[in-house]
Amino acid sequence: MNERSQWGTRLGFLLAAMGSAIGLGNIWRFPAVAYENGGGAFFIPYLFALLTAGIPLLIMEYTIGHKYRGSAPRSLGGISKGFEWIGWWQVLISFVISTYYAVIIAWAVMYAYFSFGQQWGDDTGGFLTGNFLEMTDPGKFGSIVPSVFIPLIFIWVVVLGVLVRGVRRGIEVANKIFIPTLAVLFLIIVIRAVTLDGALDGLNAFFQPNWDQIMSGQVWVAAYGQIFFSLSIGFAIMITYSSYLGRKSDITNNAFITGFANSSFELLAGIGVFAALGFMAMATGQNVTDEGFVQGGIMLAFAVFPEIINQMPFLPGVFGFLFFASLVLAGLSSLISISETYIAGVSEKFNISRTKSVMFGGGLAALISIAYATQGGLVLLDTVDHFINNYGVALAGLFEVVAVAWFAKGLKDLQSHANSVSDIALGAWWRVSLGVITPVVLGYMMLQNIKSEISAAYEGYPLDFLFNFGWVVAIGAMMVGALFATKKWPAQQVNQAADDEDEEVAN
Repeated sequence: MNERSQWGTRLGFLLAAMGSAIGLGNIWRFPAVAYENGGGAFFIPYLFALLTAGIPLLIMEYTIGHKYRGSAPRSLGGISKGFEWIGWWQVLISFVISTYYAVIIAWAVMYAYFSFGQQWGDDTGGFLTGNFLEMTDPGKFGSIVPSVFIPLIFIWVVVLGVLVRGVRRGIEVANKIFIPTLAVLFLIIVIRAVTLDGALDGLNAFFQPNWDQIMSGQVWVAAYGQIFFSLSIGFAIMITYSSYLGRKSDITNNAFITGFANSSFELLAGIGVFAALGFMAMATGQNVTDEGFVQGGIMLAFAVFPEIINQMPFLPGVFGFLFFASLVLAGLSSLISISETYIAGVSEKFNISRTKSVMFGGGLAALISIAYATQGGLVLLDTVDHFINNYGVALAGLFEVVAVAWFAKGLKDLQSHANSVSDIALGAWWRVSLGVITPVVLGYMMLQNIKSEISAAYEGYPLDFLFNFGWVVAIGAMMVGALFATKKWPAQQVNQAADDEDEEVAN
């Protein structure tokens, strides 16, 4: 079912695009990555990566979706029929990510409740893995954890409800509520954090430049990796969203706004996190620079921050609630964006109504997500996330860029389309960034990931578990994507694609 030019306003699109980019990872991943890779000096390769990979890739995906007016599979197939499978591969990656992303949001819902009275106690790490998640040995699933399962149902009801309502009445309205509310809540958190005793020590640790590290290739790779993952590139999200834009929408301007807004939020997150870490260091008699003090990922959000909240001298419950409410809002906006990719793809490919597509695609994702609500859910989540990101998102992004830039030689055509509707004209820098810099960096990242994988079992997990729920999931997404591509498009979609192409030529 074709429903294009569905954004009510440009602001609605931008808020939705920002919502997909500003996810949970911005809050807990960027601060640790920046600190571990040169502190203040990291912002040089980070900004370079944003301008030579992040924004150019955003522009490319915006242009593909805007030009070909379809889901990622249909749009990439419009460039060349042989590229459709890459679109389906990206859609399947988003599907896998949605199955565990919902569970993290469910954790945040419960922690917003736990904030009042600091119900996690003094041993915040033990509470997370023991009292709350009731973790069992790696490789085992155990039983369902009710305190995770119940909020998980609530999350899916909200997300599927928004998706059923469509782009304008559902996704756009939701993001007009979620994103401004998230911005206000997180700004309150940051202001409170920087006024705490010891905050300056934390900020000094965060911004203090380590110029020796900037010469390391690994730091530059980390910068590109952070930009690539934080902007939701290669997930099929941006292609899908931009296909709903009006014909005269400014592509490059929207990409620059989205890219810089995302980076601004990451910087804000870094300030808030390290100000809070500085306070905790002073309260516990430690130094932020002590080895192991700064943690990233899930432990930062669900173990370190509760410990920080415990030290708060004034209204700790309110501070905790605001922080975890921010995680919930950031997660919901991202999950809606991620899910829209396969909702749109299935609806077009099988020519079914949006409601049926939501019930089938979203319902299946919700059922699978129950596996992460078990006692072995954290290890399962960690494994699937590691493999689907390193050998799914990054690899699919590499294939997409190489296919468009090298095999189809389509950059000049896309550049012409973008320039025809944009105030900021694209030049040689855009083609060089996508045709040379991005493929080389992503290729190097893949080689480094594989080398690391071969040297040791990820996190020491059982090898059979890593194979079944790591490699099989990552490779399976590619294979199922290729299988979907073998099915012919319904006549209605083929005719619509032809009409869109005729209209494009006429314009």
